[in-house]
Amino acid sequence: MTTATREEPAEGGTEAQVQHPTAPERAAKGRAARATAPRASQSALDLPDRDPVALLEEQAATRVPELVPIRYGRMLVSPFTFYRGAAKIMAHDLAATPTSGLQAQLCGDAHLSNFGGFASAERSLVFDLNDFDESLPGRFEWDVKRLATSFEICARDRDFDDAVRRSAVATVVRAYREAMRGFAAMGDLAVWYSRIDVEAILEQLRRDNDKKQAKNVERAEAKARTKDSLKAFSRLTHEVDGELRIRSDPPLLVPIDELVDDSRAAEMKEELASMFRKYRSSLQYDRRKLLEGYRLVDVARKVVGVGS
Repeated sequence: MTTATREEPAEGGTEAQVQHPTAPERAAKGRAARATAPRASQSALDLPDRDPVALLEEQAATRVPELVPIRYGRMLVSPFTFYRGAAKIMAHDLAATPTSGLQAQLCGDAHLSNFGGFASAERSLVFDLNDFDESLPGRFEWDVKRLATSFEICARDRDFDDAVRRSAVATVVRAYREAMRGFAAMGDLAVWYSRIDVEAILEQLRRDNDKKQAKNVERAEAKARTKDSLKAFSRLTHEVDGELRIRSDPPLLVPIDELVDDSRAAEMKEELASMFRKYRSSLQYDRRKLLEGYRLVDVARKVVGVGS
């Protein structure tokens, strides 16, 4: 059986062929990848000679200098918070590890705290990755290893015993494997629209009569539903001379007018307004119409997370 292809516009307006391997061809590629990187080889970690602090300092050179101590302070809270902020160190360590050659669009920072519940476009509560500022094409093993390791480190931080930690990590990687196997048997549209709906999780827990976990999910769901953009809006803004402005809470939240002089602030606001208009014009019609109901009013620098 031959591999199907279709013509698709490529960058610059030229036509490029997109490969569409059949299910047996995809399976054969996966089996062949095991010869390149046997599954047993994934347990090996031959750490390269490196200085973790030097790697962080190298990264700090690209950050806002006055915010670097805040980042380091957050990382120093616990081994897990250090791990959260040390994606560069882990990427450096994993770069030399065996790889199957199978590429994916990675999260790039797939630790457990970057998963959570949030409202979908249809306003239903879903559970998924919620941080993509380090997303990039790369080796799928990196995301899996970073996620599994995050469970081990977090469990150690919480003083869980060896058996609990091992069970947690094994459950995570097994769930990944089973999900990938399921996706492989699905059509593209089904995979595209696949999601973990919180209500579906609750229904399954109730069917399994797992009252304790169902109660935990219900509490988390109730808490998530109290968080919305209006609550953040009221917390982060205030009225100045009849106009809404972003509050000042340095160094974590600083309006642009306090960071640069008036002339530069005006220039930056116009640059951002232009970017906003260009982004809006790139959207499909229904989303563009929605966004046209909003305008840029104020700009600020906000510090979030541990690794940012």
